[in-house]
Amino acid sequence: MKLQPVIESLLDTDLYKFNMDQVIFHNHTDLCGKYYFKCRNKNVFFSEDVTEEIKSQIDHLCTLRFSKNELNYLRSIRFIKDDYVEFLRLWRPIRDYVSVSRTKSGELEIVVDGPLFSAMQFEIYLLEIVNEVYFRMNFDYDDLRKSAEEKLDSKIAALNSGKYNFKFAEFGCRRRLSREWQDVVVRRFATETDKCIGTSNVYLAMKYNLTPIGTYAHEYVQMYQGIDEIPLAFTNHYAMEDWYAEYQGDNGTALTDTITTDLFLLDFNRSMVNNYSGVRHDSGDPYEWGEKMIRHYESYGVDPRSKLLLFSDSLDFDRAQALFDHFRDRTKVSFGIGTFCSNDTCEEPLNIVIKLQYVNGRPVAKLSDDVGKAMCRDESYLEYLKRSVNFRLNRA
Repeated sequence: MKLQPVIESLLDTDLYKFNMDQVIFHNHTDLCGKYYFKCRNKNVFFSEDVTEEIKSQIDHLCTLRFSKNELNYLRSIRFIKDDYVEFLRLWRPIRDYVSVSRTKSGELEIVVDGPLFSAMQFEIYLLEIVNEVYFRMNFDYDDLRKSAEEKLDSKIAALNSGKYNFKFAEFGCRRRLSREWQDVVVRRFATETDKCIGTSNVYLAMKYNLTPIGTYAHEYVQMYQGIDEIPLAFTNHYAMEDWYAEYQGDNGTALTDTITTDLFLLDFNRSMVNNYSGVRHDSGDPYEWGEKMIRHYESYGVDPRSKLLLFSDSLDFDRAQALFDHFRDRTKVSFGIGTFCSNDTCEEPLNIVIKLQYVNGRPVAKLSDDVGKAMCRDESYLEYLKRSVNFRLNRA
């Protein structure tokens, strides 16, 4: 079964890929990264036909280039700089950086290995490819699409009825049902409700004149673990310093949980509190996290109502509304909602990730505020990182 191309534009990715890559382009072109794919679902297997189609789709991805209109659109984003756009004019995804195989038991194995400024761009494209190929080749796509349409109709009706009164951004690229379905979802949320403030998908933001939304991901902080001269427990500090130097307070929502939020707060000092417009939650109890952040702002004499709490961890509309009701009078609140928007069908969505695991040959890891989200291929390094984090926390 040969499918149509899953990726037709290199803008069909999350904004934070360009944001992070710009910092790397200006500061860390000497770094090389190695990423690994993982499917967290139980009893999900990939046939040989599915695996071969995934390879074919990656072959097609690596023929794409940015068009003049796409480059001009990137240039129009206020914090994307001209020299980086000129670099993207020359850049292309290189097929040799990606290897795909399957185990005898049918588990999919994908490794991306290359210069970090190039290897990091593959993540979202590959997740989009794996998702769409898997669902189109293993299920009746028309049935999936019908169930998704019915659920989307209900969501839009609920948003317009007054049941929900929060604002959100669509964050559905990485686990979407398909390219064409995410297009429908974003268009309908943007045109049929007043609740959708934008999308992380840069291509769809351009297509529908929406705000592209995103700052940085865990891999951005993780990469500093691979820089020799940076102590492991201070990677948040150096990551935020570079980010502020690049963006001067623009594009300023900090992700807190790469090596635990408690450690992050040691580096989120008065200067950083003032420099960043808000923080993003992606693991752990969201209520405990929100209260902790409010107390932290107050400890520096900053009114939490001037700062943003952005929640993005496995949200649906009911969870988002409950969080909005809890925090709305004490701080700005917004949400990034992904799979619930882009792959809510009669079948369970895939819980797939591609995570940075090595930088310049050294292992790196995400600790997170949720033990189940930790991912590291080197257990001895993971234990060493935990000891480094705990040592600094205990001294503080």
